[in-house]
Amino acid sequence: MSDTVRGGPADRRRVRETAGETAPETAGLVSPANGAPLVPCGPGLLSDGERRWPVVAGVPWLRAGREELRERAAGALARGDVTGAAVALLADADDWWDRPQPPAGRLRAALAAPTLREAVRLLDMGRVGDYFLHRWSDPTWLAVLALTDRHPPGGLPVLEAACGAGHLLRELVLRGHREVTGIDVVFAKLWLARRFVAPTARLVCADLTAPWPLLPRGPAYVACHDALYFLPDKHRVVHRACLRADRDGGGAVVLGHCHNALVPGQGAGLPLDPAGWRSLLPHALCYDDAELTRAALEGTAPAPRSERELAGSAALALVDAPAPPPVHRPGRFLRPVGGRPLRLNPLYRGGRRHWPGERWRAEYAVSSPVGAADYLPERVRLSEDVLADARAGRLTPEVLEYARRRVLLDLPERW
Repeated sequence: MSDTVRGGPADRRRVRETAGETAPETAGLVSPANGAPLVPCGPGLLSDGERRWPVVAGVPWLRAGREELRERAAGALARGDVTGAAVALLADADDWWDRPQPPAGRLRAALAAPTLREAVRLLDMGRVGDYFLHRWSDPTWLAVLALTDRHPPGGLPVLEAACGAGHLLRELVLRGHREVTGIDVVFAKLWLARRFVAPTARLVCADLTAPWPLLPRGPAYVACHDALYFLPDKHRVVHRACLRADRDGGGAVVLGHCHNALVPGQGAGLPLDPAGWRSLLPHALCYDDAELTRAALEGTAPAPRSERELAGSAALALVDAPAPPPVHRPGRFLRPVGGRPLRLNPLYRGGRRHWPGERWRAEYAVSSPVGAADYLPERVRLSEDVLADARAGRLTPEVLEYARRRVLLDLPERW
């Protein structure tokens, strides 16, 4: 039986009138199907007056064009089967994913996983799992930090499109930002964010290529890192980001790690050349991604580059935002948060560096011009005093130096 809400305008009105208060994670949401405001219509359920949408782990699932899955998950919630709804949504993937769907029993076990790494293993995330587990070590993450440090959100609410497992959302929350929202098309990634990485962030499962289900609420800081090159119709996606940011009102749009189609080996997804990327944000400042990584390692301010200068860059970043201060003192997003425990990078076992796998090594460790092998030493031996200071969150010069080189990390408690 379909779980479509049947009836005319009067029935839809009754749904709105009897729905009660809207929870914070569902406030300001609209249906990707008909644009109507979404209102609660039962435990874990939202209605647009014509159909019901599931909410699992506080994550509204609003993917367009997945009617059978939507009905199956909503039907499970209507029967009180929250686990069944979660398993159905965890099995869903994006159109680029090429691995088989994990068995339902494995997905059920993932729901009880005590750590991020165990959940990633049970969800059979493969190379994407390695990316999430070791995101804090890779050079593109350092580029994200340097770009955010140079163009911070300030007091603006943050919306990260294609947020994955919430790594950037976590960094923002740790530094005092409270109004942070992440959108991703894959529910399993958002579930990892909710359970392990960024539990206090607002999270929404939706397609960036469909109408965005969040109503604009004034100027915002809209970011999309290491993902836009996968999406078709980039102009439409970036146009929606600009509308959401309200650039004329002082908002910002930040696009990080955009693959350059002119550089061999950067063919993943649907890359553009620098002129193509610049056409998406004609007034943007552009940066070389590798220079951003170096800026994070060296504590310097990255310099914008012209399209011609970026012709040989493997990836680039674009920022359309109010002008940053002319004098920049790097640091807020490049230093650990004081008082928080740091631990030895899990890439080290017995004092020796071990890459997660050959694919990760090739893409992130020995990549040119800056790879993780350039800043993560092959062997490390930290004194007990340094480890004690790190565990206590004491940012001594030695601790800061090891943190700068990603030997010491602030990882989620249940990494």
